[in-house]
Amino acid sequence: MTPTWNTPLVYIATPPQAQPPPRIHPRHAAATLTSPPPPLCLIRPSPKAKHPAIRHAPAMAMDAPPPPQQILLGALLFLLPAALLLHLVLRNKRRPRLPPGPPSLPLLGSVSWLTNSPASIEPLLRRLFDRHGPVVALRVGSRLSVFVADRRLAHAALVEGGAVLADRPALQTASLLGESDNTITRASYGPTWRLLRRNLVAETLHPSRVRMFARARAWVRRVLVDKLGEPTAGPVVETFQYAMFCLLVLMCFGERLDEPAVRAIAAAQRESLIYLSRSMSVFAFFPAVTKHVFRARLDKARALRRRVKELFLPLINARREYKKRGGEPRKETTFEHSYVDTLLDIKLHEDGDRPLTDDEVILLCSEFLNAGTDTTSTGLQWIMAELVKNPAIQDKLYDEIKASTGDEQEEVSEEDVHKMPYLKAVILEGLRKHPPGHFVLPHKAAEDMEIGGYLIPKGTTVNFMVAEMGRDEREWKNPMEFSPQRFLPGGDGEGVDVTGTKAIRMMPFGVGRRICAGLGIAMLHLEYFVANMVREFEWQEVPGEEVDFAEKNEFTTVMKKPLRPRLVPRRIQSASAH
Repeated sequence: MTPTWNTPLVYIATPPQAQPPPRIHPRHAAATLTSPPPPLCLIRPSPKAKHPAIRHAPAMAMDAPPPPQQILLGALLFLLPAALLLHLVLRNKRRPRLPPGPPSLPLLGSVSWLTNSPASIEPLLRRLFDRHGPVVALRVGSRLSVFVADRRLAHAALVEGGAVLADRPALQTASLLGESDNTITRASYGPTWRLLRRNLVAETLHPSRVRMFARARAWVRRVLVDKLGEPTAGPVVETFQYAMFCLLVLMCFGERLDEPAVRAIAAAQRESLIYLSRSMSVFAFFPAVTKHVFRARLDKARALRRRVKELFLPLINARREYKKRGGEPRKETTFEHSYVDTLLDIKLHEDGDRPLTDDEVILLCSEFLNAGTDTTSTGLQWIMAELVKNPAIQDKLYDEIKASTGDEQEEVSEEDVHKMPYLKAVILEGLRKHPPGHFVLPHKAAEDMEIGGYLIPKGTTVNFMVAEMGRDEREWKNPMEFSPQRFLPGGDGEGVDVTGTKAIRMMPFGVGRRICAGLGIAMLHLEYFVANMVREFEWQEVPGEEVDFAEKNEFTTVMKKPLRPRLVPRRIQSASAH
């Protein structure tokens, strides 16, 4: 007879005393006689069984208590998983989570990043801030990028946090192009970065050194006024860019170059800069693959870099010869000091006290020109556009300039601008409402940290939204209104500190250990050139051509429709540039 296995097994202990023999079917008698049951057997009770030992087997089994070892084992098997689950839940509750953001694809990154152009990233971020709050995250390839739009969180991270965010993320294109990271903006936070920054600040941007270039600024002022006075002048931003390149090239190479040479350098610099910022972002995704797929882009980038080198190297070698002669100029156009002079004296202590290579000097010169030209010319255009749109503010500024300078003076001097509080307020308001860069250069977390209660893992790229902080309606009254008065006594911007040491209300130059080294000279250039342009011309709106404040993202955030004002001379034109 085949046993039926859908009934439960029952353990039956054989009692020691004699029991009446069970009734056994004759067919099974032989098997029973030859195979006596063991002391402990497994049987399946039948509902029809009549023997009491079988009928009451379940009750007998339940009456026997389980051994203590089995109780302990069962308790452990239940409690250990429960304890582990509870531990994981509590740990996840205590551990901060990553900042919120749009969905991402494995290896490729955020869907929003893939489906939006780099130029549209800022409107995308604003939508994310509205949805998630002031800290959001995007994935660019496999790299996590965090964006912060709150001034208090920025101060806690960049100023109070010390060196945790003082590093820079590696630039993928630099390694693909075989370039060194030994520049002030790229270098990791450490001895080499400190050496390069200290050299720039002490040897070129120190007030005593800046005064040495007063003659150069006066020359550039004359160039600027003459170019603006030409009847066929185009958008003023082109004139601003040319004038700033004249000045920064002179400060960098110690030589006053003619117009074709300056324009050649400016064109090479801008073409290289814009191409790298627009066309090289693809290498953030699978660089080992994309460097082969997009080889043509790398080849063009290398060609643009070679062009810059061809223009810079003769100027660098000329300063080497100048230093060998003991610093005696042979031409009227040669200045006694230059940024290149200081670079040729540097010894990299971390690298066996070696001097900088020619390629490293060229990169540092390129960095110097980019930092001092585009940002200043962009700032000048936005400020002058606001003065065109707000003639009452322009008139008030002109009155202050007239009260501080005599009619016989050729220019508003650098000493004069320090006596003009309204001029300074105009510059600060321009930088608050229209910062040339809407993001500071990215930072990298040196270790796990928190921002706004969110986990920022080690190695994460962290970006701070400059424009969002300066336009925050919780901190500024009518933030989209151009009102220099706010920076005067009694205004909501009175006493604002652009370095952000005590608190951040606006940060056009960044804050913390990586704050822009050229903050002081940038403010001087903006004040000096705005004052002199307003003194020379009345800046008017062209009838039928209203000033358009729409923005466009290039290397800096520029006017989408460049400013083309009507300029009315206020006084006899200054002497022609020479």
